[in-house]
Amino acid sequence: MLAPIQTGICSFGMSGRLFHAPFIESHPGFVLRAIVERHQNDSASIYPNAILCRTVEELIADPFIELVVVNTPVQLHYAHCVAALSAGKSVIVEKPFTVTAREASALMKLAQEKNCFFSVYQNRRYDGDFRFIRSFIQSGRLGVLHDVEFRYDRFRPQLSGKAHKEGDQPGAGILHDLGAHLIDQALQLFGLPNSIEATLEALRPGTSANDHFELDLFYAGFRVRLGSNMLQEPDRFSYKLLGARGQLRVARSDRQEAALLAGTIPALHHWCPADPNPSAEFIDIDRSDIGIESFYLPSGNYMEYYSGILAAIRFGEANPVAPIESLRVMELIDAAFRSHSESRSIPADEIFRYSA
Repeated sequence: MLAPIQTGICSFGMSGRLFHAPFIESHPGFVLRAIVERHQNDSASIYPNAILCRTVEELIADPFIELVVVNTPVQLHYAHCVAALSAGKSVIVEKPFTVTAREASALMKLAQEKNCFFSVYQNRRYDGDFRFIRSFIQSGRLGVLHDVEFRYDRFRPQLSGKAHKEGDQPGAGILHDLGAHLIDQALQLFGLPNSIEATLEALRPGTSANDHFELDLFYAGFRVRLGSNMLQEPDRFSYKLLGARGQLRVARSDRQEAALLAGTIPALHHWCPADPNPSAEFIDIDRSDIGIESFYLPSGNYMEYYSGILAAIRFGEANPVAPIESLRVMELIDAAFRSHSESRSIPADEIFRYSA
Protein backbone atom coordinates (compact mmCIF):
# COMPACT_ATOMS: atom_id res chain seq x y z
CA MET A 1 0.00 0.00 0.00
CA LEU A 2 1.37 3.41 -0.95
CA ALA A 3 2.02 5.95 1.78
CA PRO A 4 -0.44 8.84 2.12
CA ILE A 5 0.67 12.21 0.81
CA GLN A 6 2.10 14.41 3.56
CA THR A 7 0.56 17.83 2.90
CA GLY A 8 1.07 21.36 4.13
CA ILE A 9 -1.29 24.34 3.82
CA CYS A 10 0.22 27.82 3.47
CA SER A 11 -2.65 29.78 5.03
CA PHE A 12 -5.55 29.17 7.42
CA GLY A 13 -7.95 31.83 6.16
CA MET A 14 -11.29 30.93 4.61
CA SER A 15 -9.69 28.94 1.81
CA GLY A 16 -7.63 26.83 4.19
CA ARG A 17 -10.39 26.39 6.77
CA LEU A 18 -13.18 25.43 4.34
CA PHE A 19 -11.81 24.16 1.06
CA HIS A 20 -8.54 22.44 1.90
CA ALA A 21 -7.94 21.38 5.51
CA PRO A 22 -11.24 19.46 5.98
CA PHE A 23 -10.75 17.54 2.74
CA ILE A 24 -7.10 16.70 3.33
CA GLU A 25 -7.83 15.63 6.91
CA SER A 26 -10.79 13.45 5.85
CA HIS A 27 -9.18 11.78 2.84
CA PRO A 28 -7.34 8.51 3.62
CA GLY A 29 -4.81 9.25 0.87
CA PHE A 30 -3.48 12.37 2.62
CA VAL A 31 -2.00 13.45 5.93
CA LEU A 32 -2.42 17.05 7.04
CA ARG A 33 1.11 17.52 8.34
CA ALA A 34 1.44 21.30 8.71
CA ILE A 35 -0.51 24.57 8.56
CA VAL A 36 0.83 28.11 8.41
CA GLU A 37 -0.64 30.72 10.75
CA ARG A 38 1.52 33.78 11.11
CA HIS A 39 0.02 35.07 14.37
CA GLN A 40 -2.98 32.99 15.47
CA ASN A 41 -3.28 29.43 16.81
CA ASP A 42 -6.77 28.64 15.49
CA SER A 43 -5.74 25.51 13.59
CA ALA A 44 -4.18 23.86 16.65
CA SER A 45 -7.50 23.15 18.36
CA ILE A 46 -9.11 21.79 15.18
CA TYR A 47 -6.12 19.86 13.84
CA PRO A 48 -3.93 19.11 16.88
CA ASN A 49 -1.81 16.60 14.97
CA ALA A 50 -0.74 19.19 12.39
CA ILE A 51 2.46 21.16 12.95
CA LEU A 52 1.81 24.88 13.41
CA CYS A 53 4.25 26.86 11.25
CA ARG A 54 4.68 30.63 11.41
CA THR A 55 6.02 31.11 7.89
CA VAL A 56 5.58 29.54 4.48
CA GLU A 57 9.35 29.12 4.34
CA GLU A 58 9.26 26.99 7.50
CA LEU A 59 6.58 24.76 6.00
CA ILE A 60 8.41 24.30 2.71
CA ALA A 61 11.62 23.42 4.56
CA ASP A 62 9.95 20.41 6.20
CA PRO A 63 11.56 17.42 4.43
CA PHE A 64 8.54 15.19 5.09
CA ILE A 65 6.08 17.41 3.24
CA GLU A 66 5.46 16.19 -0.29
CA LEU A 67 2.56 18.44 -1.33
CA VAL A 68 2.23 22.18 -0.64
CA VAL A 69 -1.11 23.98 -0.97
CA VAL A 70 -0.38 27.60 -1.91
CA ASN A 71 -3.52 29.44 -0.79
CA THR A 72 -1.99 32.75 0.25
CA PRO A 73 -3.19 36.03 -1.36
CA VAL A 74 -2.86 35.94 -5.14
CA GLN A 75 -0.11 38.57 -5.07
CA LEU A 76 2.06 35.98 -3.25
CA HIS A 77 1.18 32.94 -5.36
CA TYR A 78 4.09 33.31 -7.75
CA ALA A 79 6.79 33.67 -5.07
CA HIS A 80 5.41 30.87 -2.89
CA CYS A 81 4.99 28.50 -5.84
CA VAL A 82 8.55 29.23 -6.96
CA ALA A 83 9.82 28.44 -3.47
CA ALA A 84 7.85 25.19 -3.22
CA LEU A 85 8.72 23.97 -6.72
CA SER A 86 12.38 24.88 -6.26
CA ALA A 87 12.36 22.69 -3.14
CA GLY A 88 11.05 19.78 -5.20
CA LYS A 89 7.53 19.81 -3.76
CA SER A 90 4.31 18.98 -5.56
CA VAL A 91 2.05 22.04 -5.57
CA ILE A 92 -1.64 22.90 -5.57
CA VAL A 93 -2.23 26.63 -6.03
CA GLU A 94 -5.56 28.27 -5.29
CA LYS A 95 -7.41 30.15 -7.98
CA PRO A 96 -6.79 32.70 -9.32
CA PHE A 97 -3.64 30.97 -10.54
CA THR A 98 -1.47 34.11 -10.49
CA VAL A 99 -1.72 37.86 -11.11
CA THR A 100 -0.77 37.60 -14.81
CA ALA A 101 -0.50 35.01 -17.55
CA ARG A 102 3.25 35.70 -17.73
CA GLU A 103 3.63 34.52 -14.12
CA ALA A 104 1.45 31.47 -14.76
CA SER A 105 3.51 30.49 -17.79
CA ALA A 106 6.77 30.87 -15.85
CA LEU A 107 5.48 28.61 -13.06
CA MET A 108 4.45 25.95 -15.56
CA LYS A 109 7.94 25.96 -17.04
CA LEU A 110 9.54 25.75 -13.60
CA ALA A 111 7.35 22.78 -12.62
CA GLN A 112 8.42 21.01 -15.82
CA GLU A 113 12.09 21.78 -15.19
CA LYS A 114 11.88 20.48 -11.62
CA ASN A 115 9.70 17.52 -12.66
CA CYS A 116 7.17 18.49 -10.00
CA PHE A 117 3.45 17.83 -10.03
CA PHE A 118 1.50 21.08 -10.27
CA SER A 119 -2.26 21.71 -10.19
CA VAL A 120 -4.69 24.62 -9.79
CA TYR A 121 -7.65 24.43 -7.41
CA GLN A 122 -10.84 25.02 -9.40
CA ASN A 123 -13.48 23.64 -7.06
CA ARG A 124 -16.50 25.04 -8.95
CA ARG A 125 -16.03 22.32 -11.55
CA TYR A 126 -17.33 20.01 -8.80
CA ASP A 127 -20.53 21.94 -8.05
CA GLY A 128 -23.72 19.98 -8.65
CA ASP A 129 -25.28 22.77 -10.72
CA PHE A 130 -22.30 22.96 -13.07
CA ARG A 131 -22.26 19.19 -13.48
CA PHE A 132 -25.95 19.25 -14.39
CA ILE A 133 -25.33 21.93 -17.03
CA ARG A 134 -22.49 19.91 -18.57
CA SER A 135 -24.60 16.76 -18.79
CA PHE A 136 -27.60 18.67 -20.17
CA ILE A 137 -25.51 20.21 -22.95
CA GLN A 138 -24.11 16.77 -23.77
CA SER A 139 -27.64 15.36 -23.98
CA GLY A 140 -28.28 17.52 -27.05
CA ARG A 141 -31.65 18.75 -25.81
CA LEU A 142 -30.63 22.40 -26.23
CA GLY A 143 -29.64 21.93 -29.84
CA VAL A 144 -27.27 24.43 -31.42
CA LEU A 145 -26.41 27.13 -28.88
CA HIS A 146 -27.26 30.77 -29.62
CA ASP A 147 -26.59 32.67 -26.40
CA VAL A 148 -25.24 31.76 -22.95
CA GLU A 149 -25.06 33.82 -19.75
CA PHE A 150 -23.26 32.90 -16.52
CA ARG A 151 -23.36 35.33 -13.58
CA TYR A 152 -21.90 35.50 -10.08
CA ASP A 153 -23.57 38.53 -8.49
CA ARG A 154 -23.47 39.52 -4.83
CA PHE A 155 -24.95 42.45 -2.93
CA ARG A 156 -22.05 43.58 -0.73
CA PRO A 157 -22.00 47.39 -0.64
CA GLN A 158 -19.52 47.41 2.24
CA LEU A 159 -15.86 46.71 1.55
CA SER A 160 -14.27 43.70 3.21
CA GLY A 161 -11.14 45.55 4.29
CA LYS A 162 -8.94 42.98 2.54
CA ALA A 163 -6.40 44.99 0.56
CA HIS A 164 -5.32 42.00 -1.54
CA LYS A 165 -8.91 41.64 -2.78
CA GLU A 166 -10.22 45.20 -2.86
CA GLY A 167 -7.15 47.44 -2.72
CA ASP A 168 -5.05 48.97 -5.48
CA GLN A 169 -2.72 45.97 -5.84
CA PRO A 170 -2.41 44.06 -9.11
CA GLY A 171 -4.63 40.99 -8.91
CA ALA A 172 -7.24 42.64 -6.68
CA GLY A 173 -10.84 42.79 -7.84
CA ILE A 174 -13.58 40.33 -8.66
CA LEU A 175 -12.38 39.61 -12.18
CA HIS A 176 -9.48 37.66 -10.68
CA ASP A 177 -11.60 36.34 -7.80
CA LEU A 178 -15.02 35.35 -9.16
CA GLY A 179 -14.16 35.78 -12.82
CA ALA A 180 -11.62 32.96 -12.56
CA HIS A 181 -14.51 30.60 -11.72
CA LEU A 182 -16.79 31.78 -14.51
CA ILE A 183 -14.09 31.79 -17.18
CA ASP A 184 -12.91 28.32 -16.17
CA GLN A 185 -16.46 26.97 -16.41
CA ALA A 186 -16.94 28.55 -19.83
CA LEU A 187 -13.69 27.05 -21.13
CA GLN A 188 -14.60 23.63 -19.77
CA LEU A 189 -17.94 23.67 -21.56
CA PHE A 190 -17.22 25.54 -24.79
CA GLY A 191 -13.45 25.56 -25.38
CA LEU A 192 -11.41 28.57 -26.44
CA PRO A 193 -13.29 31.62 -27.77
CA ASN A 194 -12.46 33.46 -30.96
CA SER A 195 -12.36 36.84 -29.20
CA ILE A 196 -13.27 38.71 -26.01
CA GLU A 197 -14.77 42.09 -25.19
CA ALA A 198 -14.83 43.42 -21.64
CA THR A 199 -16.05 46.22 -19.41
CA LEU A 200 -14.63 46.70 -15.90
CA GLU A 201 -15.76 49.12 -13.21
CA ALA A 202 -15.02 50.06 -9.60
CA LEU A 203 -18.44 51.12 -8.35
CA ARG A 204 -18.21 51.18 -4.55
CA PRO A 205 -16.70 54.19 -2.79
CA GLY A 206 -13.25 53.55 -1.37
CA THR A 207 -12.03 50.94 -3.83
CA SER A 208 -10.06 51.16 -7.04
CA ALA A 209 -10.35 47.41 -7.67
CA ASN A 210 -12.97 46.24 -10.12
CA ASP A 211 -16.21 45.18 -8.42
CA HIS A 212 -18.23 44.88 -11.64
CA PHE A 213 -17.30 43.18 -14.89
CA GLU A 214 -19.04 42.11 -18.06
CA LEU A 215 -17.21 39.79 -20.45
CA ASP A 216 -18.40 38.68 -23.87
CA LEU A 217 -16.69 35.57 -25.23
CA PHE A 218 -17.43 35.09 -28.91
CA TYR A 219 -17.55 31.62 -30.45
CA ALA A 220 -18.54 30.48 -33.94
CA GLY A 221 -22.26 31.16 -34.04
CA PHE A 222 -22.88 32.01 -30.40
CA ARG A 223 -21.82 34.25 -27.53
CA VAL A 224 -21.07 33.52 -23.86
CA ARG A 225 -21.69 36.41 -21.49
CA LEU A 226 -19.97 36.31 -18.10
CA GLY A 227 -20.67 38.90 -15.45
CA SER A 228 -20.43 39.82 -11.79
CA ASN A 229 -21.49 42.84 -9.76
CA MET A 230 -20.97 43.39 -6.03
CA LEU A 231 -23.93 45.81 -5.93
CA GLN A 232 -26.49 43.51 -7.52
CA GLU A 233 -28.82 41.05 -5.82
CA PRO A 234 -28.41 37.69 -7.56
CA ASP A 235 -31.08 36.61 -10.00
CA ARG A 236 -32.62 33.25 -9.12
CA PHE A 237 -31.03 31.73 -12.21
CA SER A 238 -27.29 32.31 -12.45
CA TYR A 239 -26.95 30.20 -15.60
CA LYS A 240 -29.04 30.76 -18.74
CA LEU A 241 -28.50 28.87 -21.97
CA LEU A 242 -30.51 29.50 -25.12
CA GLY A 243 -30.37 26.91 -27.86
CA ALA A 244 -32.23 26.19 -31.08
CA ARG A 245 -34.39 23.62 -29.30
CA GLY A 246 -35.03 25.30 -25.98
CA GLN A 247 -33.89 27.41 -23.05
CA LEU A 248 -32.24 26.11 -19.87
CA ARG A 249 -32.17 28.16 -16.66
CA VAL A 250 -30.20 26.90 -13.66
CA ALA A 251 -29.87 28.28 -10.13
CA ARG A 252 -26.55 28.38 -8.31
CA SER A 253 -27.74 25.78 -5.82
CA ASP A 254 -24.72 23.74 -4.72
CA ARG A 255 -24.77 23.52 -0.91
CA GLN A 256 -21.20 22.45 -0.14
CA GLU A 257 -19.87 25.84 0.92
CA ALA A 258 -22.83 26.39 3.27
CA ALA A 259 -22.36 22.92 4.72
CA LEU A 260 -18.66 23.52 5.31
CA LEU A 261 -19.42 26.86 6.99
CA ALA A 262 -21.82 25.01 9.27
CA GLY A 263 -19.06 22.60 10.29
CA THR A 264 -20.01 19.54 8.24
CA ILE A 265 -17.09 17.14 7.80
CA PRO A 266 -16.68 16.07 4.16
CA ALA A 267 -16.30 12.47 3.07
CA LEU A 268 -15.30 10.58 -0.04
CA HIS A 269 -18.87 10.11 -1.23
CA HIS A 270 -22.23 11.90 -0.85
CA TRP A 271 -21.43 13.93 2.24
CA CYS A 272 -23.51 16.97 1.25
CA PRO A 273 -27.17 16.54 0.27
CA ALA A 274 -28.41 18.21 -2.89
CA ASP A 275 -30.90 21.05 -2.81
CA PRO A 276 -34.30 19.45 -2.03
CA ASN A 277 -36.08 21.92 -4.31
CA PRO A 278 -36.16 22.00 -8.12
CA SER A 279 -33.30 24.27 -9.20
CA ALA A 280 -33.43 24.17 -13.00
CA GLU A 281 -36.03 24.79 -15.68
CA PHE A 282 -36.15 23.86 -19.34
CA ILE A 283 -38.52 25.21 -21.94
CA ASP A 284 -38.62 22.75 -24.83
CA ILE A 285 -39.44 24.58 -28.07
CA ASP A 286 -40.16 21.28 -29.83
CA ARG A 287 -42.73 20.36 -27.19
CA SER A 288 -44.42 23.60 -26.14
CA ASP A 289 -47.38 21.55 -24.89
CA ILE A 290 -45.50 20.37 -21.78
CA GLY A 291 -44.73 23.88 -20.52
CA ILE A 292 -41.75 24.34 -18.21
CA GLU A 293 -39.92 21.17 -17.20
CA SER A 294 -38.31 21.35 -13.73
CA PHE A 295 -35.25 19.44 -12.50
CA TYR A 296 -33.75 18.47 -9.19
CA LEU A 297 -29.98 18.90 -9.38
CA PRO A 298 -27.38 16.38 -8.24
CA SER A 299 -25.07 16.98 -5.32
CA GLY A 300 -21.48 18.02 -5.92
CA ASN A 301 -18.34 16.88 -4.16
CA TYR A 302 -15.12 18.89 -3.87
CA MET A 303 -13.46 15.78 -2.41
CA GLU A 304 -13.26 14.41 -5.94
CA TYR A 305 -10.62 17.03 -6.70
CA TYR A 306 -8.38 15.62 -3.97
CA SER A 307 -9.09 12.07 -5.08
CA GLY A 308 -7.96 13.18 -8.52
CA ILE A 309 -4.79 14.69 -7.04
CA LEU A 310 -4.01 11.40 -5.29
CA ALA A 311 -4.57 9.42 -8.49
CA ALA A 312 -2.36 11.81 -10.47
CA ILE A 313 0.54 11.86 -8.00
CA ARG A 314 0.53 8.22 -6.96
CA PHE A 315 -0.69 6.49 -10.13
CA GLY A 316 0.16 8.88 -12.95
CA GLU A 317 -3.46 9.53 -13.92
CA ALA A 318 -4.65 12.79 -15.46
CA ASN A 319 -4.24 16.01 -13.49
CA PRO A 320 -7.76 17.08 -12.40
CA VAL A 321 -6.94 20.70 -13.26
CA ALA A 322 -3.94 20.92 -15.55
CA PRO A 323 -1.98 24.19 -15.26
CA ILE A 324 -2.37 24.96 -18.97
CA GLU A 325 -6.14 25.11 -18.47
CA SER A 326 -5.74 27.75 -15.79
CA LEU A 327 -3.06 29.52 -17.81
CA ARG A 328 -5.75 30.09 -20.44
CA VAL A 329 -8.02 31.53 -17.74
CA MET A 330 -5.23 33.98 -16.88
CA GLU A 331 -4.74 34.83 -20.55
CA LEU A 332 -8.42 35.73 -20.82
CA ILE A 333 -8.23 37.84 -17.65
CA ASP A 334 -5.24 39.70 -19.11
CA ALA A 335 -7.13 40.14 -22.38
CA ALA A 336 -10.17 41.48 -20.53
CA PHE A 337 -8.07 44.26 -19.01
CA ARG A 338 -6.66 45.05 -22.45
CA SER A 339 -10.10 45.06 -24.04
CA HIS A 340 -11.40 47.48 -21.43
CA SER A 341 -8.42 49.85 -21.54
CA GLU A 342 -8.20 49.86 -25.36
CA SER A 343 -11.99 49.76 -25.99
CA ARG A 344 -11.72 46.97 -28.53
CA SER A 345 -12.29 43.30 -29.12
CA ILE A 346 -9.19 41.17 -28.50
CA PRO A 347 -8.85 38.26 -30.99
CA ALA A 348 -7.67 34.78 -30.05
CA ASP A 349 -4.21 35.22 -31.60
CA GLU A 350 -3.61 38.09 -29.15
CA ILE A 351 -5.08 36.21 -26.17
CA PHE A 352 -3.50 32.75 -26.14
CA ARG A 353 0.11 33.73 -26.72
CA TYR A 354 1.61 31.70 -23.87
CA SER A 355 -0.54 28.58 -24.24
CA ALA A 356 -0.43 28.40 -28.05
